[in-house]
Amino acid sequence: MLPPGKKTAGTIEAALEAPARKKLSGSRKNLTRRIALTRWIAEVLDRLEACWHNEASPPALQHSEPLDGLILTVLSQHTNDRNRDAAFSRLKERYPTWEEAVLAGYGAVEEAVRPAGLAPTKAGRILEILKIVRGDFGRYSILPLADRGRDAAREYLLSLPGVGEKTAACVLLFDMRLPAFPVDTHIARFCQRVGFVPGKTPAEEICRLMEREVAPDRYLGGHVNIIEHGRNICKARAPLCEKCAAAGLCMDMGCRGPRPLPGSGAEPLR
Repeated sequence: MLPPGKKTAGTIEAALEAPARKKLSGSRKNLTRRIALTRWIAEVLDRLEACWHNEASPPALQHSEPLDGLILTVLSQHTNDRNRDAAFSRLKERYPTWEEAVLAGYGAVEEAVRPAGLAPTKAGRILEILKIVRGDFGRYSILPLADRGRDAAREYLLSLPGVGEKTAACVLLFDMRLPAFPVDTHIARFCQRVGFVPGKTPAEEICRLMEREVAPDRYLGGHVNIIEHGRNICKARAPLCEKCAAAGLCMDMGCRGPRPLPGSGAEPLR
C-alpha cells in the first residue's frame, strides 16, 4: 500500500490529474470526468490482464454456427455453466441438427434440456427461436446476421423470444466476433463494487458504459478477465480484497485503497 499522500500512475488521484481538480464549467468539466473514467477503467483492466491473461490468450468460445451459441446462451439463463453445458450436450447428442430437434417436438426438447432448469420455458423459447430463424433465413442458421453489423444484429437478436441484452451481447461477441460487452452477475457486481457505476445500476447501462469506455479489441479478454476475477477474488460473499490486483483503484472499503474522487464515475450514468 502506498504511504499517505503518495501518488503514482496506478492511483485514482493520479488518473484524474490536476485539471480535474480545478473548477471547470460545462462541456470541459464533463470531458475531464470522461477522460478520468476512461483511464480508471483502463488501469483496472490492465491489472486484471496481468493476473488472468485472457486478452493475450483469448479463450476459444466461438461456435462455427452462431445459432448454436444463441441456444447455448438461452440455456445458460438462471443457471450455472455446468448445468448449461450438460443440457446443451444432451440436446445435441439426441438431436444433432436443429431440424431434428424441431421434428422431435416440445416434449422431447423439454426432457433434453432439463438439466438447465426451467425446462418448460426454455424448450418453448428454443423452438420458437428455431421457427423464426427458419422463416427469416430459410435454414437453421444465423450466420448471415453478422454481415449486417453489430447494431442490426443486436436489434434482430433482441426481437427473438427470451433474448435479452446479455444473451444478445454474448452471441455478438463470442459467436459473431462483433464488438459487444456482455454483463452478467460477475461483471455487474465488479463494476458496482469498484465504483464504475452506482450500486443497482441495470446491466443494460453497465453494458453501454463498458462499450463506450473500453477499446473494442479489449472486450473479449476484458470480459473474461472480470469474470475470472469475480469467481476467484471479487466474490459475492467474502471477497478476497487482500489478494485483489485492483486494490487502490476500488471504492469498496474492503480493499482499503483510496476512494474515487467526485466525478470519476461513481455518479449516475447520463
